[in-house]
Amino acid sequence: MNNSQQRGTGAPRVARATERSQVRRAELIATGRRLFADTSYDALSMDDIARQAGVAKGLIYYYFKSKRGYYLAIIEDAVAELVRRAASTHDLPPVERVRHTIDGYLRYAQHHQAAYRAIVTGGVGFDAQVLAIRAEVRERLLQTISHAAWGREEIPALARTALVGWLSSVEGVTLEWIARQELDRETVGSLLVRGLGDTLRLIEEFEPACPAPTRPPVP
Repeated sequence: MNNSQQRGTGAPRVARATERSQVRRAELIATGRRLFADTSYDALSMDDIARQAGVAKGLIYYYFKSKRGYYLAIIEDAVAELVRRAASTHDLPPVERVRHTIDGYLRYAQHHQAAYRAIVTGGVGFDAQVLAIRAEVRERLLQTISHAAWGREEIPALARTALVGWLSSVEGVTLEWIARQELDRETVGSLLVRGLGDTLRLIEEFEPACPAPTRPPVP
């Protein structure tokens, strides 16, 4: 067998090994999300995690290097799902896109409360890396809102400041909502959509280049 034939035979094996590795890593992250949803970071040891995952502790170190690396990978995975849920709106009209984005955000927070709290409150203590992940989430959501409202992702400074203020209120409202569970998701979503509409109209007053969408009918 010549060298090119050997390379051709080896490539599928490498691809299969890579795929298996990705599947195993995803399985460990899924286990971690379940564990950290029920137990605090400090209360879980790597031995506990390995036992619950049904793997050798060394395998977790192989993929994530440390308990902290494992935790950050879980947060990043949660962030990716949150952004994916919130931003899967490209084929909808602007108003429906905004409503869908906010509903996806709330659905995620409702069903993944521990991960959501970790994302928006900074993780374990004051964790700079988790705060950086939170900043990335905010940026992606700001771009989604800007694209829905104005058809662009570059945001003028005044508009960004106002939208960050609205997004901070979204985080506070959502944390209150999942803690008390007194309102249904649709009511909370309508509250946030109306708040965003008011913010966009305020932005228009100061930044005419960012006109507010037509006011939607009251849901």
